[in-house]
Amino acid sequence: MRKGLTVEDLGDLVDLPLLAVLATYRADGTALLSPVWHEYRDGGFHVCTSGADVKVRHLRRDSRAALVVAEPTPPYRGVEVTTEAILLRHDVKSTVERVAVRYLGEARGRRYAESASDDIVIRLEPGHVRAWDFSDAQI
Repeated sequence: MRKGLTVEDLGDLVDLPLLAVLATYRADGTALLSPVWHEYRDGGFHVCTSGADVKVRHLRRDSRAALVVAEPTPPYRGVEVTTEAILLRHDVKSTVERVAVRYLGEARGRRYAESASDDIVIRLEPGHVRAWDFSDAQI
């Protein structure tokens, strides 16, 4: 297994429309794991959601977050980013549209974006990155 990789070392992994898992923290310190759509852009990950979503409430209280993206088939590449999340309110509509089109295709993605109540972007700039790739393993 190749370790000590960067996001860029994983090739097209972060460009694939894979479901990611976002971890935020409840007041009692336990983690909430949420499946999310994402995009990797300008050296960080974007996740779109409603400002009233529980994930955003958690991040307003405790900005610590982690995101994992991993492929379900060989070579089982993956990345985990642990960081402090930044909540953005600019360019939300265009980000929602890009992400929705990525996952749903052009027509369905645009329709989703028009009706979405997403009004905030969670920005995850890599703090600590753990990336892996089993391409050299005998699987």
